[in-house]
Amino acid sequence: MNRRTGAGGGSRALSELAFAAVTVLLGTGMALPGARLLWLGGSPYYLAAGVLLIVAGIMLWKRRNAGGWLFLLIWLATLLWALWESGLDGWALLPRLGLLTAMGILLMLIRPPFKIRAKRLVVVTGTAIVLGTGAAVYLSGTSGNASLVTPARPVGTVKTDGDWRHIGGTLGADRFSPLDQITPANVENLEVVWTAHLGMPSGEITGTIEATPLMVGESLYICTMDNRVLSLDAENGKIRWSFDPKIDPAGVAMGACRGVAYHRQAGASGTCAARIFVATLDARMIAVDAESGQRCNGFGVNGEISLLQGMGDVPKGYYYQTSPPAVIRNRLVIGGRVADGQSVNEPSGVIRAFDAVTGELAWAWDIGRPENRGLPPEGGSYTRGTPNAWPPISGDERLGLAFVPLGNPTPDYVISHRSPEMREYGSAIVALDVETGEERWHFQTTHLDVWDYDLPAPPTLVDFPTAQGLRPALIQPTKRGEFFVLDRETGKPLVETVERGVPSGAVPGETLSPTQPYPVGMPSMGTPFLTEARMWGVTIFDQLWCRIRFKEARYEGDFTPVGTDPTIVSPGYFGGSNWSGIAVDPERHVMVANVMHFPMYNRLIPRTQADPAVFQPARVGKHKISGENWAQAGTPYAVRTQPFVSPLGIPCNQPPYAEIAAIDLETRKTLWRQPLGTARDTGPWNIPSHLPLIVGVPAMGGALVTRSGLVFIAATQERAFRAFDVQSGRLLWKTRLPAGGHANPMTYRSPRSGRQLVVIPASGHPRFGNGSADLLIAYGLPLLGGK
Repeated sequence: MNRRTGAGGGSRALSELAFAAVTVLLGTGMALPGARLLWLGGSPYYLAAGVLLIVAGIMLWKRRNAGGWLFLLIWLATLLWALWESGLDGWALLPRLGLLTAMGILLMLIRPPFKIRAKRLVVVTGTAIVLGTGAAVYLSGTSGNASLVTPARPVGTVKTDGDWRHIGGTLGADRFSPLDQITPANVENLEVVWTAHLGMPSGEITGTIEATPLMVGESLYICTMDNRVLSLDAENGKIRWSFDPKIDPAGVAMGACRGVAYHRQAGASGTCAARIFVATLDARMIAVDAESGQRCNGFGVNGEISLLQGMGDVPKGYYYQTSPPAVIRNRLVIGGRVADGQSVNEPSGVIRAFDAVTGELAWAWDIGRPENRGLPPEGGSYTRGTPNAWPPISGDERLGLAFVPLGNPTPDYVISHRSPEMREYGSAIVALDVETGEERWHFQTTHLDVWDYDLPAPPTLVDFPTAQGLRPALIQPTKRGEFFVLDRETGKPLVETVERGVPSGAVPGETLSPTQPYPVGMPSMGTPFLTEARMWGVTIFDQLWCRIRFKEARYEGDFTPVGTDPTIVSPGYFGGSNWSGIAVDPERHVMVANVMHFPMYNRLIPRTQADPAVFQPARVGKHKISGENWAQAGTPYAVRTQPFVSPLGIPCNQPPYAEIAAIDLETRKTLWRQPLGTARDTGPWNIPSHLPLIVGVPAMGGALVTRSGLVFIAATQERAFRAFDVQSGRLLWKTRLPAGGHANPMTYRSPRSGRQLVVIPASGHPRFGNGSADLLIAYGLPLLGGK
């Protein structure tokens, strides 16, 4: 009788054969695409390892011990190769070693001699290399705690108003609160004080609550994803009134409202002396009484004005508002969002100001007709296709300036059709006189933008430390992860800003800028330069797939021109920074920023090759915006834009995909920087992994900073709300949310109890798949006596 047919011998023999077959399949799955990668000039490892695994598998099938030893030699060679390529980075080692390590353990369980002889087994996890002796060495970038700590500066103790009258906290969008009841020493005691249901939208509208509530007097004011406005009792979250503008849902791609605006008319009393303004997804601006929620009939017609006046032909869904107006010196200054990528004849990006009491047009800033500040002539329209401002706008009451972050002209990925004015103002910050609409200055952050690097966030106004003392400045976040610091009186850079050469080679008919501006005097949070070795995957197979896709595409770093062959654009249009912007502690002079690292995989398609059934401008009831195929009608090229992700739906670049950092504005140095979010609510095909491993997951939303030295942020695909120490980056508190929180949090002093509350909406995000809810949640410290 064969010695393997005794008790358990038959099952062990079958296990060995199964293991051998899997090894051959593993080798084949590596060798065939590995040959393609090598042909593209990539790493020879996959082909070589794949062939050797096939050989090892055949030997094991024949029950030769040499097959087991060969497998272990392949593992050791893979370990050395992985360390050579990526160093001691747990997330980088995971796809290279994870599967082979698991199989190696299984091999030694099946064939005991290998288990006995391997005295120090090395197991690689996502966070540590664990040795057989029980020792653990934690790898770089996975602990979640910062390594650089600086001593806190002395700060003032005089308390100021605990209200929150603008979505950015102030008109300058610093997202700073002077409240200090919640501190690093007691933040771990936070508990839910109240929860409010804001109501889900009716019909087909889906979206996310991006609104930061306002707090004035004893009321909170917030808008929902379908533009309903609610007033809540700031003490207990009970709804006082609700106003429904009953928006037309036709053409609404995704519901979003980033907040409302508040204005009190000086010297007035009675109804509508204080009013709330909401700008809608069907391009209206409506004023309601702050006390009752009733329309303010003296504003426009029946309390509303149409933002389509003077815009000419506007198909449904082509022009709408997601951000509230900025209220500056009794003016409502507002831009608008324009549908991306459809045609050269899209609506204007005109910036307008309206009287906050009457709703009458005060002025219009239209780059195509700068001499005319009023409405276009009868039958005409504001200049079509010009750069638009979809994020919130900041303002300086003392200087009487509105600071407008502009996007690029439509369509985004070609420039041959753009006028000289469009080329000059695309992706620029513009300072406008709030009384007249006259331009004071402008500064361009990306020249001849064909990467969709429109300015995504309001400038944050700060008193910036310089060698000559504090200067009134603004800090402009960008999708590039760069932060421009400008004198807000003159628009001149206050940190060293240089022009650097960038890749060339535009498609026929296009001309690109040979240089781009870089604020080298500020730390950068841009995406690291991509290489084949920095391609990632959960397994060795999707990492190999990403490597092949990388080698098939053109990528030369920042500003690689998009061509008719695949092009990697990094960062992609999600950012870097996005609409949530930054937060600044004006007393410690510390800036807090969170960014995303999410490249795109883009390709221009010559018009003669673009299928008109796929690449056509969107129309309600006919052809919806796909988010991937953009017609760019009227130009020589359509374009396809896709997230650079693996077949598992996971980004091809190596984690982290989101980071948070604090920057000292005096020294211009990074105090700390770390990944933001764990993998608990994400995984292959967006299936939650439930693994609490810090990876830095995609995030949309921003931070709040308090005088006591706390940074509050939700934002992540993980359903979590966190508090960090602003000086050290140490995580001090974390709580689970019922759905993702994708707005900027705010804090205020409760009007009757005097308790400091921190508030965050929890709605989830359709793109992140992290729940769907209608919640506004307030957290505070326990009251003495438990009451």
